[in-house]
Amino acid sequence: MPLPPFTSIVEALPETVPFVGPEAIERQTGIATRARIGANESGFGPSPRVIAALRDAAPGIWTYPDPENYALRVALATHLGVTSDEIAISEGIDGLMGLLVRLFIAPGDIVVTSLGAYPTFNYHVVGFGGDLRFVPYRQFHEDPEALAAKARETNARMVYLANPDNPMGSFWPAGDIERFIEAVPETCLIVLDEAYLETAPQDVPPLDTTRPNLLRLRTFSKAYGLAGLRCGYAIGHRRIAGAFNRIRNHFGVNKLAQLAALTALDDQDYLQQAVARITAARDRISQIARDNDLLPLPSATNFVAIDCGRDGSFAVRVLEALGRQGVFVRKPAASGLDQHIRISAGPDKDLDLLAETLPLALKQAQSAA
Repeated sequence: MPLPPFTSIVEALPETVPFVGPEAIERQTGIATRARIGANESGFGPSPRVIAALRDAAPGIWTYPDPENYALRVALATHLGVTSDEIAISEGIDGLMGLLVRLFIAPGDIVVTSLGAYPTFNYHVVGFGGDLRFVPYRQFHEDPEALAAKARETNARMVYLANPDNPMGSFWPAGDIERFIEAVPETCLIVLDEAYLETAPQDVPPLDTTRPNLLRLRTFSKAYGLAGLRCGYAIGHRRIAGAFNRIRNHFGVNKLAQLAALTALDDQDYLQQAVARITAARDRISQIARDNDLLPLPSATNFVAIDCGRDGSFAVRVLEALGRQGVFVRKPAASGLDQHIRISAGPDKDLDLLAETLPLALKQAQSAA
């Protein structure tokens, strides 16, 4: 009996997962993860108020979540100074990206991004048949000027810029981002990914929901410590925010995720404590790198990219050697960036282990050359 055919786009795609998680590594190697400092999660966890709220709400999970995400949209609107119909909620920024591409990109439409930027965005574009065009990084920064130029040159339908940037941690101040926005054609949707906004300098452009071609993506996964519950939001013109309702999974953001996000948003004191701990952890990771004669890059995120001083193959060997000691980290894959490893901010016990294991990992990587 013949198998049901896929669409032509899906038929051409490999079965891939954009990220290899520490759970998969444990299954493959049998080595337990002792320090989980590779996925840009918050090792400091969510607000205690969030944990208490989730505990109290657990008996009610037999009911469906609010399909309109009403209370969370209203709370975010109040927090941000916009209206609730200028906000869309989904299963993290990853979920928003998939919906955005489905809304705007038909097969063959051109999408501009940076070579080496967040791979899940590319995953969605390719999955809907979009035509990716890449701009190289400039000295380990995404290049807003070149991205805008490529969007104009190719008549792109969409351009993606993360600020702060993953995987390098770099940050452009408000003036540079505003010039980028003005330089992109009005016919091109600007996707401004601000997942790490809370850990960055607060020198960002003010929200402007009147601009019809700008959408800003934010999340509760990073500084708020809710990565496991998957809740992100988009801020933009009400026409775009409302369009998500045409195609989104209306029960996609579960009841506990909505509650956790509401409670986290209401505990800004804890958020500031978490950001301070992230900043201190970044400083310590940078010092550990320098102690081992490696170069840490400046970071506005909850991780630090570290130049291992050689090529990408050497950085892979360092990463693998750390993994054999139970220390989970990741690295950029694109040529020109791949000599780095990327280490997430975490609690002292994890960074103590990093300080202990990195010298041995470097020795093993050198001896395997």
